[in-house]
Amino acid sequence: MLLNNILKQVERRKKRVGRGTGSGKGKTSSRGQKGQKARGSVPASFTGGGLPLYRKLPLRRGWGNRKVSAKPVVVTLEDLNAFKESEEVNVESLIKLNLVPEKEAKVFGVKVLNIGEVNKPLTVSLPISKTAALKIVKAGGKVV
Repeated sequence: MLLNNILKQVERRKKRVGRGTGSGKGKTSSRGQKGQKARGSVPASFTGGGLPLYRKLPLRRGWGNRKVSAKPVVVTLEDLNAFKESEEVNVESLIKLNLVPEKEAKVFGVKVLNIGEVNKPLTVSLPISKTAALKIVKAGGKVV
């Protein structure tokens, strides 16, 4: 490494505005001539005298007005093949096998849907679709 190959580290001081004409940023201090912006502070939400954006939006404040659809976490019949025979399937056992995220499962719940096949007798104690329940009963399990 040679000295002429080293990148220069330049630390510049902050430009001081409004400190006389000799400073380069004196007199109007880069604010232009007259007007509202030259005289005082203008809020970021100011839209030139028109109706501000926050007033155009519908009034939805507070915790009760959230329009979030809370749908349950979906578990398929194929996922249930990870369990051993005649084992009970519930939220805790699904979390233990890392089939569903713990936080979402406890807040939104879990539902078993009819996607794939199950080939073991299992005891399912969860909300379940009708066709998935028929397949579990057909495989020798039961739905609680």
